[in-house]
Amino acid sequence: MSVEKYIDKVLKQTAQQSPGQVEFYQAAEEVLHSLKPLLERDSRYDKYNILERIVVPERTIIFRINWVDDDGIIQTNTGYRVQFNSAIGPYKGGLRFHPSVNLGIIKFLGFEQIFKNSLTGLNIGGGKGGSNFDPKGKSENEVMRFCQAFMIELSRHIGERRDVPAGDIGVGGRELGYMFGQYKKLTGKFEGILTGKGLNWGGSLGRTEATGFGSVYFAEHILNKYGDTLKGKTCTVSGSGNVATYTIQKLYDLDALPVTCSDSKGTIYHKKGVDLEALKAVKEIGRKPLTEYLKLCPDAEYIPVSKYPEDGHACWHIPCDCAFPSATQNELTLVDAKALVKNGCILVNEGANMPTTPDACSYLMKNKVHFGPAKAANAGGVATSQLEMSQNASMSNWSFAEVDAKLHKIMKNIFDISYETAQEYGCGDNLLAGANIAGFKKVADSMIDQGAV
Repeated sequence: MSVEKYIDKVLKQTAQQSPGQVEFYQAAEEVLHSLKPLLERDSRYDKYNILERIVVPERTIIFRINWVDDDGIIQTNTGYRVQFNSAIGPYKGGLRFHPSVNLGIIKFLGFEQIFKNSLTGLNIGGGKGGSNFDPKGKSENEVMRFCQAFMIELSRHIGERRDVPAGDIGVGGRELGYMFGQYKKLTGKFEGILTGKGLNWGGSLGRTEATGFGSVYFAEHILNKYGDTLKGKTCTVSGSGNVATYTIQKLYDLDALPVTCSDSKGTIYHKKGVDLEALKAVKEIGRKPLTEYLKLCPDAEYIPVSKYPEDGHACWHIPCDCAFPSATQNELTLVDAKALVKNGCILVNEGANMPTTPDACSYLMKNKVHFGPAKAANAGGVATSQLEMSQNASMSNWSFAEVDAKLHKIMKNIFDISYETAQEYGCGDNLLAGANIAGFKKVADSMIDQGAV
């Protein structure tokens, strides 16, 4: 059987076994097809059925969460933890609280996490979890009660050398604090079972900034490879959460000009540059809609989300040199990619997980736009989470400068291995293929070494 037919067979089986899980299937299709050059050179992966094994989680946990709202009414949500692959270390991956969360979303994120974590060079496996609970519009006490109820079930399945979750969309320092406190109460143990913790109780300096900072470091390494830098570049950024905020901050540090941010309702376009303090005041501190930004910066423009998806995302239709999709999956479509190319964009760097649709990705590459794939470009967050785990294990605290230096080195290593692997396997400067092959190879070789487990 040819490699192409082998890949198609596995993908067909995956679709049959995971019906309706569109995002998971999309992620699997992207990774498996990019592995073709590796599979053609090395038959071991076929011999040991690695593709069939790697697309199936080692464990999928689905549970009910009952909690009481402020009116005394019992509410019910669904919780998930997908422990996807532990071949190179304990499961590691965030928890997402958002109404869109379902099993397919969690499996797509967990599958991506396998290869992202592998690329960091650290000993961490892939996992992901979350719930369809929406923290927006809930009181502090409602969020606390939900997090405590969520941890009652999750606590049975995690441990500092077994599975170490972190935050993600809808799960920040507040939610992690409530969950950590509940875990401690349930188990009587003070241990590093979550990352992204508060600095007073085991957190790491630099963790909050890590995904955004790491994304910009990766983009800078791409441009440096071709004799360019971010200095003086006009940049568009989507999102207004943790990743977007610290992407914007690091872009300023490198003398670039970030001019946009966004939320689910619309986009801010601030031609002279996004006011970072105003953005933090509105979203990070106030937890308010982005329209509130205009009260602090009346010279900015607010562009509501279009009623017509075919019009695209406003962020990507504003002229820029570099684009940083940092909000959510599939937010940059073919319509957006065409607008970016038309406006002269030279780099798209993914800060979110799989934010670019497959046809948009192909169009960008075909038109010679540099492309930083998510599993490489946004690996800074999980890399720094592992650094937090290391500090917890040794009962030590590193300075911000130490953590940031380690992050910068990790992102440089991720770029180098992605680029060099792409070259080695005849993929040119296709960092997406290079990252997939390099991330897969380390995990797959470890699976072979460990036998049929």
